[in-house]
Formats: sequence, structure tokens, C-alpha cells
Amino acid sequence: MGRPKYVLLSYDQEAEFEGQENYEETWALCQDAADLFADPPPPVRGTYELLGCAPEGELRTALARARTDGPAPLGSLTLEILTKSGTAVGEWHLEDVRVLGDRACARDLTLRDVTVEGRESDDNPYDYPQCPPLSQGYRLSGTDGDPCGTCRDLAQVREVGDEPLEPPLRLLGCSPRGALRAALDAGEEDLGHAKVLRIDSSGLPVQAAAEGELRAWIPSAHGPGLVDLTLDLWSDRPPLAAREVWELWGDGRPAKPNRWARCGPEGREFWLRTALANHEYGSPDKVSGITYHLDGRHITDNPGFFCALGEAVNGPGGYFGWGLDALNDCLRGHWGAAPPFTLVWHDAHVARTCLGVTPHVDHRSSTFDELLTFLTGKGVEVRLA
Repeated sequence: MGRPKYVLLSYDQEAEFEGQENYEETWALCQDAADLFADPPPPVRGTYELLGCAPEGELRTALARARTDGPAPLGSLTLEILTKSGTAVGEWHLEDVRVLGDRACARDLTLRDVTVEGRESDDNPYDYPQCPPLSQGYRLSGTDGDPCGTCRDLAQVREVGDEPLEPPLRLLGCSPRGALRAALDAGEEDLGHAKVLRIDSSGLPVQAAAEGELRAWIPSAHGPGLVDLTLDLWSDRPPLAAREVWELWGDGRPAKPNRWARCGPEGREFWLRTALANHEYGSPDKVSGITYHLDGRHITDNPGFFCALGEAVNGPGGYFGWGLDALNDCLRGHWGAAPPFTLVWHDAHVARTCLGVTPHVDHRSSTFDELLTFLTGKGVEVRLA
């Protein structure tokens, strides 16, 4: 029998919601999993027309670029729904917006019909905004809330399609026990809700992997007495990069630093999630004034900076933030260290060359100088080496 990589636990939604601990029962140890890892599909995007639009600010600038250079990024776009009197009664949001072009408005030649592409925000209260009778239309604002003009109506040119169906998760070579063993022996069809954890070689949990409804089983080819279990997932699947990260944590928390360095940007991002999941909460901070050494040889992207910083402060596999907001929380204390302290940044030239040079649609990663400014502004003395 191979070494188990996963443990299947019972799942109680009410107990989970109430924050109860140690309520789970171990249902099975599993040698492997199939159809577990999957990167999220690209965001589903729709095409819309801002009819009767009077563009201002960022929208007018992006529209001018689109006329000369083709589709131009805008960022986010908020549509405030207006009443007859011009009072806002709701909002609807598009994210990662690109301005595609415009044409004269047939109803008013002083206005434009502007075509944009974007994805609907998960925070939208409804699928499509509806204006009340005699409404003035919409007031538009950009990423930072700056005015972008108005439009009299919104038309959806290309509808957002349905997301593709995903296969169920299969847990292979499982040795059932407890209530699950009893349910299988009794031939029960309703097997219940379950949670899957990745475990290390000693059987200790590394990270939560998935949650779902346990709905079927068959005898396993992995050995006599073992079964393969099928779960319909209601949680997101771990990304493809998780496979490599979990292998690097296969014998537990790493004993040597920089094991994350072999991972690409997606793997480094997931490494930070794994480090956070294994952080010991509630441990007292080290005394103030300590000097920490940041190994900068592999800081070629922002996730790499936070991987290296976590290890500088809390040792191999350590966590000390995965973005500036999280780092700000860590610097307030109870995460291993609190200012004042000194950070010696070795091989800083690598980060100076690599960080913040790849733009994104809505944002870009922090530059080397911005990270320095942030740290020193929080009371960290940074020495470049």
C-alpha cells in the first residue's frame, strides 16, 4: 500500500460555521486523487454598449486611445442607477474593462454610443441593471471613484455564457473507517458531506484541499479492501500549482529555506497560502530590535518577495504577509515580529531589476522602491546589501 497523501474527514456545515474545533471524524486515508487540481477558468466577459454616453475623465481618455490604437484598458466601471430626479438608487459594476470603440448616438448626435468589454463583479446585486421609469440613466465612475460621465441606457451586445461543467473529484486507494465504513457495509446511498486534507509523510495535515458531497464508491485497483470514492465538489479546486507546492511540503514544513524558489509565480502564490495555513497563531512576537536577513537572490516577482520575507522573519516555510495589506496586518504584531526591527536585504539588485515591471489591467505589482517606502514607513529599518 502506498503512502497516503490525503485524509477524508466528516463535514458538519453548522459546526464549521460556528467555529467548533475537533468535531471532524476521520473517514478514510487515501493514497491519491484524480481530477483534484484545476486552474480557475478565465473570467467570463461580456460586451456592452453605453448608449447616449457623455464620456469624461478616464473613460474619455481610454476612448481616445481606442480610436487610434485599438482596445484600451479602463480598469473598473461603476454604473449608478439614477431616478427621474437624478438620485442614485443602486450600483452595478464591471471589472477589467476595455474600451473597444464608439459611434454617434442616433437619438442625439451630441452623444456617443460607447462599446466596452468587461466582466460583471461578483458583488453585483443582480445580473443586469434596470432603470426605474423616466430614469435619467446612469452616472459613471472609474476605478478610484472619479467621474467618467453619464449614459442614458446600457445594452448587452454579447451575453455571458455558462461556465463549463467540471468532473467530480475521485479519491483513490482509500481505507474507509468509522461511520463511513459502517455506511459502506450497510449499503447506504447517502454517504454525507466530507472534507479532504492534504497530509504529509507523518500524517499531519498540510492544507485543506476540497469539500463536497460523497456520493459513490467502487472497489479500488490500489489494493484489496480499498475503495475509490467520488465527491461532487462545492468548493474551488486547488490550482495546478498546488501539486508542486504540496510535494515540496511532502515531509512537513520545509527544514531549509528557498524551496519555494523553484516554483513559478503561481506556485509561489500558492506557497504563501500554504505557509499561512501552517502558521502557528498566537505565538508571541520576538523582541524588538532584532536584525533579520532577507535572502534576495530569488526575488524575481512580488510573490517571491513575500516568500523570502516570511522565511526571513519566521524561518523556512514561514509566513509574514502575501501582499501589502496582509503585510501591514503582520507588522501590527502577533505574526512573529513587530517594528522596530532591522531588515538586511541581501542581493537587493535582483528585486530592483525585476519587481513592478509587468503591468496588469487594473493594477500592477509593487516596485522595489515602493516596497522600501512601505517598510520604512512602518518603522522597519532596511539595509541594502
